[in-house]
Amino acid sequence: MLKRYHGERERATFDLLPAIDLRGGRVVRLEQGDFARETAYGWNPVAVAARFVAEGATWLHVVDLDGAQTGRPAQLGAVQAIANTVAGTAQCEFAGGLRFPASVDAALAAGAARVAVGTAALRDPSFAAELVHRLGADRVVAAIDVRDGRALGEAWRSGAAGVPVETAVERLADAGVLVLEVTAVDRDGLLGGPDLELLRRVIALDRGAVIASAGIGSVTDLLAVRDVGCAGAIVGRALYEGRFTVQEALAALAG
Repeated sequence: MLKRYHGERERATFDLLPAIDLRGGRVVRLEQGDFARETAYGWNPVAVAARFVAEGATWLHVVDLDGAQTGRPAQLGAVQAIANTVAGTAQCEFAGGLRFPASVDAALAAGAARVAVGTAALRDPSFAAELVHRLGADRVVAAIDVRDGRALGEAWRSGAAGVPVETAVERLADAGVLVLEVTAVDRDGLLGGPDLELLRRVIALDRGAVIASAGIGSVTDLLAVRDVGCAGAIVGRALYEGRFTVQEALAALAG
């Protein structure tokens, strides 16, 4: 993972994080974060996780979409089953519905190696600061959903308010967050390519390691986000629809 300390960059491996989005017990993907535009890919998230890890994944990005809607985690049993299955080989990060310290603690107790906080941290960066102080910066990342240049809480909700992405990044970095997962909402789930301009803007702020999310539809896209300076990428639909495999992506990145 790429980390930054006092403005100096330390470059290490590029992390590929296959996404496992959960809704009602199913593995699904949404288009542009819209719950009405869902594609289901099966009922067995543990099997999906095992396949990704067998292909070489060392991180899994597990998203509780039910929790994102309700504000409370609903898929802790699933993340526990996934974490138990991949223990010793890969780690899970968990996102969705983590708006209270108790919810974060429950996710970590279920086996998540770290949590991705979004809505609550954007509304109140002190929430992220408290988590970083108590748990350590290696266990907390910031999920920043961006539409039209603004970082949004509850980005799936029509008319969601937001702040300029630069403002959000500065606030979260000041709170001690070292890793920023940046999702271009308008490209999410469409396989049309990442928003490289947005990623460059965030990277240029030099306030944390940036993990790209949304739009990646090919290995070429994956290499593009690496080459602009991202520390990793979250990939979902492209893997489920066979555009490339985890193994093929890792081979290309290594090459």
